[in-house]
Amino acid sequence: MSSFEIDPRLKAESVTIRPLQTFDKRVKLLGSKSYSNRYLALAALSGEATTLEGALVCDDTQYLAGALRQFGHVEVEIDPAAERITVTPTGRSMRAPAEEVYVGAAGTPIRLLIAMAGHAEGTTVLTGTKRMQERPMGSLLDALPALGVTAEAVRGNGSPPVKVTGPSFRGGSTRISGAVSSQFTSSLLINATRAEQDTEVHVVDDLVSKPYVEMTIAALAEMGVVVEREGYTRFTVAAGQKLRGGTVTVEPDASGMSYFLAAAAVLGGTVTIPGIGKGSKQGDVGLVAALARMGCTAEIADDSITLTGGELRGIDIDMEAMPDVVPTLAVVAAFARGTTHISNIASLRIKECDRIAAVTAELRKMGITVEEHPDAMTITGGTPHGAVIDTYDDHRIAMCFAIAGLRTEGVVITDPGCVAKSFPTFWRVLDSLHDGTTSTL
Repeated sequence: MSSFEIDPRLKAESVTIRPLQTFDKRVKLLGSKSYSNRYLALAALSGEATTLEGALVCDDTQYLAGALRQFGHVEVEIDPAAERITVTPTGRSMRAPAEEVYVGAAGTPIRLLIAMAGHAEGTTVLTGTKRMQERPMGSLLDALPALGVTAEAVRGNGSPPVKVTGPSFRGGSTRISGAVSSQFTSSLLINATRAEQDTEVHVVDDLVSKPYVEMTIAALAEMGVVVEREGYTRFTVAAGQKLRGGTVTVEPDASGMSYFLAAAAVLGGTVTIPGIGKGSKQGDVGLVAALARMGCTAEIADDSITLTGGELRGIDIDMEAMPDVVPTLAVVAAFARGTTHISNIASLRIKECDRIAAVTAELRKMGITVEEHPDAMTITGGTPHGAVIDTYDDHRIAMCFAIAGLRTEGVVITDPGCVAKSFPTFWRVLDSLHDGTTSTL
């Protein structure tokens, strides 16, 4: 089956995970979702033809590509088999689409697009799934008027649908809260590249998920734009800098990597991930160090990461900087000796689902003791048993509990198609752990 054919499990009601004794594999991953979204948005703002090599083609990036096409100023071509996205200017100016821009459950894309709509002539309305219409955008909406952009929640509740009127993103100085999501800051920095004036963003409180802003700054630098900064409190994008086009290579996805690191951890196996290493700005690479603290052996080279499982023990860990891999670590903790306390994770309450509540509920189904707190969870390791896992239309819940099924008989994952949001080939790569070949996509 080639990489661009649809895996039938993406449309199935459930999948039953096949247990595995152990494995020693080299796993080639798809490109980073976070970087693919950022480069795609920057390419659309650059005014030059741009090709993203190694790009992640998934629900999120396809929704973003579709939205960019609606503005009329670029054509976006996607080649899933080649892992390539090409963005070509049409020569037309950005205009607000006549129809609503629908982004499904794609959180990063809608936050990038809200500010981007400030460059388009007319009024743009952006919306998404029922869950998306509950997710907070108020901090971003509050920050945009100081930069010239009129943006408001249609229902007055700080959540989509959002209405933006442009073209008016002139730049200037604004203040924003970093307490809810780092994506608001990233959206302003990326869209400041087309502002008439210097753009200065002041973060008024502690910025959560700081590595994601580091990724934004790295993506901007890769495409020719320098961000001046004072730590995580002030960021300045000088006007007149030119985003370059050409070819940009996307590194592998550290969040996707987490599931195969976890597989090695719970099975005592070995996995090597090529193409990502010491220089990565992705915060989720921090899971490697966390698993090493739990008893695994890790080697981070310049262009690869290798992890071998060991006797697992519980740890106390602050995961504010890598919230997307909290569910993964929680599943590993279920097999560890002692307790694991994961703290500073309140942001998980407003993801695709309430991930603290979801992970707690599903681990308890498997017989694991979990204490749930507003911004933390404590897991007492044991011997999980099989269960039917509800996935809450959340890709990360499906994938992390699939890893539990590699060691535990009788784990059934409902709605397996939800993995298409970030990792559409996940089930095939998981299958390949059972054979003697390199896991490739």
